[in-house]
Amino acid sequence: MATSRTIVIAGAGIGGLTAALALAAKGFRIVILEKAERLEEAGAGLQLSPNASRVLIGLGLQTRLAPHVTIPDAVSIMSARSGDEVIRLPLGTNGALRDSAPYWLIHRADLQAALLAQVRQTPAIELRLGCGFEDFAVHAAGVTVGQRHGVAREQEPALALIGADGVWSAVRQQMFPDAQPTFAGLIAWRGTVDARQLPKELTPSRVQLWMGPKAHLVAYPMSAGQQINLVAIMPGAWNRPGWSAPGDAAELRDHFAAARWPGPARSMIGAVGDWRRWALSTMSDGGVWHDAAQGPVALLGDAAHAMLPFAAQGAGMAIEDAAVLAQGLAGSIDDPATIGAGLARYAAMRRARVGRVQRTARQSGQIYHLRGPMALARDLAMTALGPARLQARQDWIYDWKL
Repeated sequence: MATSRTIVIAGAGIGGLTAALALAAKGFRIVILEKAERLEEAGAGLQLSPNASRVLIGLGLQTRLAPHVTIPDAVSIMSARSGDEVIRLPLGTNGALRDSAPYWLIHRADLQAALLAQVRQTPAIELRLGCGFEDFAVHAAGVTVGQRHGVAREQEPALALIGADGVWSAVRQQMFPDAQPTFAGLIAWRGTVDARQLPKELTPSRVQLWMGPKAHLVAYPMSAGQQINLVAIMPGAWNRPGWSAPGDAAELRDHFAAARWPGPARSMIGAVGDWRRWALSTMSDGGVWHDAAQGPVALLGDAAHAMLPFAAQGAGMAIEDAAVLAQGLAGSIDDPATIGAGLARYAAMRRARVGRVQRTARQSGQIYHLRGPMALARDLAMTALGPARLQARQDWIYDWKL
C-alpha cells in the first residue's frame, strides 16, 4: 500500500493498540513496532470509566471484552482512621451507564488480549514483535522510521510516527530530550488474590478505596469476579534501573500494621502472596505532544503525559488520545499534506483536558493521605457533601465523548 497511507506506531501497549485500531478504521495502513518478542501485559487491574469504555465499544470490542469485565454498582470510600465507610458513590444501573457506556473493571492482560485479537483480524494493521524503534528522520514526504529486529536494522517510510512507547519513551527522547518523567516519591504495590481465598465479608463486590495516613489502598474484583485486584500506595525510594520490581510482602504488611490500619484492609493485604513494586513517575501537567519543527511525529499515552493513578484515568486518557488522534488525522487520508495540521490539532484538543486530569489525580492523592485532624475534617466534609454532589465532581471526566 502507498507510503502516504502508512502510519508507524512505536509501542504495542493499550494506547498503541487502540490507536492502531482507531487509525485503521479511518483508512490508514498501520505498522506497530514492539521490541518485546511477545506481548505480556504487566500490572494487574484497570478501571475503565465510561469515557474510556465508550471508545472501546465504538471500536467494536464490547463482545470480546464482555466475558472478562466486572461492572461495579458503586465506589466505597473507607477511612483507615475509623475503619468505617465514609461514603458510597453509586455508579448507577449497569455501572454508571452513560450513553450505553458502562464502568468496567478488567485485568490489564484481558484488555490487551482483546485489543490484540482485534488488531490481528484487521488486515490494514501489521504488528512487528521483536522489532524496536530506534530513530526517525523527517523528509518532504513524511518520516522514515529506523527499527531494529535482532541484529538487522530496517527503515520504514511513513506518513507519520506516533510514540506510544510508555513513560520512558524512546520517541520522546528524540523529540523532547529535556522533557523527562520525574519520580513522585511514591511506590505502587500491585497484587492479586483469588476471590475464593478471602472470606465473603472481606471480598469487595465494588471498588473499595481505603484512605489512610501517608498511604491508601484500592481493592476491586476483576476477571468476571474471580480475582481481586489490590493496589497499595505509599512513600518510598527508588534507586534501581527500570520502574518495576518484585516486592517483599513483609515490608508492605509491616508498613500497614505500623500505621494501625483496620483489620479488613490488613487481611486483604496479607492474602496476597506475590507483590510487585512500581515507581510512580509523572510528566509535567499538560504533557508533551507534538512539535511542528520535529516533523509529523506525535506522542500518546504515558509517553506524552504519565500521571499519578489516583484518578484511575491512566489507561482512560491513552484510550481517549487514540480516538482524538484518529479524528484529527481523518482528513489526511485524502490529503497527506495536512498531516502536520492534524497532529497539531490533536495536541491542542488533548493538552488542557489531560492537564486537568493530572492535577485532579495529584490532588486526590494528597486528600487520601491526610492524617490526624485533617483526616477527620476530610471524612466529615465528604459526608456533608453527600453521594450525589461528590459523584457529580467526576461528571466532566466520565461524560467525555468525541
